[in-house]
Amino acid sequence: MAYLNRITAQKLMQAKGLDALILFSPEAFAHATGTSPGVATMWRREGAVAVLIPADPDMPETVVVSDLFAAGVRRESHIQDVRDTPIWVEAMTLADPDLDGSVAVEFAPVWGSAHRPVNNDRPETFDPDACFRHLRDALSEKHMQASRVGVELDAVSAQGCPALSDALAPAQIVDATAIARSLRAMKSPEEIALLRSAVRIAETGIAAVRDAVTVGVARSDLAEIWKETVAAHGANSPMTGAWEYISVGPDPWGGDAIAKSGDLIKVDVGCVMKGYTSDTGRTFVVGPPRRLHTELHEALMTGFRAGFALLHPGVALAEVHRATQSAIRSQGLAGYCRGHFGHGLGTGPGTEEWPFISAQAETRIESGMVLAFECPIYVTGVGGMIIEDQIEITDAGPVSMNSLSRDLVSC
Repeated sequence: MAYLNRITAQKLMQAKGLDALILFSPEAFAHATGTSPGVATMWRREGAVAVLIPADPDMPETVVVSDLFAAGVRRESHIQDVRDTPIWVEAMTLADPDLDGSVAVEFAPVWGSAHRPVNNDRPETFDPDACFRHLRDALSEKHMQASRVGVELDAVSAQGCPALSDALAPAQIVDATAIARSLRAMKSPEEIALLRSAVRIAETGIAAVRDAVTVGVARSDLAEIWKETVAAHGANSPMTGAWEYISVGPDPWGGDAIAKSGDLIKVDVGCVMKGYTSDTGRTFVVGPPRRLHTELHEALMTGFRAGFALLHPGVALAEVHRATQSAIRSQGLAGYCRGHFGHGLGTGPGTEEWPFISAQAETRIESGMVLAFECPIYVTGVGGMIIEDQIEITDAGPVSMNSLSRDLVSC
C-alpha cells in the first residue's frame, strides 16, 4: 500500500512553484509506490530507482525500477506507468518449459524477449543513466520537459548531480528534499497503525526485561530475553525486525556487564513493522535507587513533562527543545545540553528520521506526525537513563502510544 498523499504533495509543490517531484531514496520509493525498491538500492545511490510525481494529482506518476523487481511493482502498486532498467542479476522466465527438453531449444525464445536489455548487456551493479533517460522521457511525454522539477537531492551524490541535470535538461532542477521529508513525516492512518503495533510488541519485551532484572544478570541475558519475547509476540504480525540498546551498570557504553545491587538498567528499544520502527526508552534500577538516581530521573521527568505539554500542532520544534532543556537544567543539571530530544519515525536506514526536536528546528508540529520524544542522560560512573515515548500528534495535542510507567522502577 502506498502512503504518499497526492493532495498534500500538490500543495507543497505549488508553494515552491514546482511542476513535478522526483524521489530517489529507497524509503521514499516504498512510501510512494507501496512496493519494495529492490536490491539495487543497497548502495543508496541515485538512479537505482525513481518515482516521478506530477504536481497535478490527476496526472499519473511514473516509476523506474530494476527489471528484476518490475513485475512485482506492476502487480502490487497503484502506479501503472512502470519502466525498468537492467541490473547485474540475470533473471528469466520460461512460460511452459519442457523439463525434458534441451537447453538450446527451451531458452531460444528468451533471448529475443522485449524486456531484455539490448544484447543483454548488464551493468556491474545498475545503470543510473538508464534511469535518468526514463525520467527525461516521462517528463517529455507529460509535456514537462522544460518545467521546474523538485528533486530529493539529499539522495543524490555530488558525483551524480551533474549527470542528472544534464539528462533532464532543459528542465530546471530544484532541491525538494524538504518536500520529500515533509510527505513522509505526515503519517497515514495505516502507518500510524503499524507504529502502534510495533510499540505494543516492544513494550512486551521491555516488561520482560524489567521482570528479569536481578543481581547477577548479564547485559547479554537481558538482550536475549528482549529478542525472544518480541519474536514470540510478533510471530503472527508483519514484524520485520527488532533492535536494542540495553546498558547495565555504571558504564552506559560498557560491554557485557553483570548487574550488581544499585546498578541502573537503561532500555532503549524498538520493533520494526513492515519497515516502520518504534522507539521507546525506560530505566530500571537493581534494588532501591540512590539519591543521585532519584534526582537525575526527576530532572529528566521534569524536562519530559515540560516538552510533552508543548507537543501541539503549530508549535515550533525549537520551542519544545528550549523548554525541555531549560526544565532539566533547572533541576540541578545547569550545564546539561542535548542536540535533540526526539525525532520522527519511519522507514529510513536508521531508527531516527527528520524532523528532529532540536534548537535549530524551524519545523512546526503538525497533526498526523508521529514523534519519538526522549529525555536521556549518559554518565560514565553512574550509568544510562532514559525516558522516551512514541507520540502521535493529533488536532487536540499529543497522545502517547505507550502504556508502561515512566517511573524509575526498582527491580
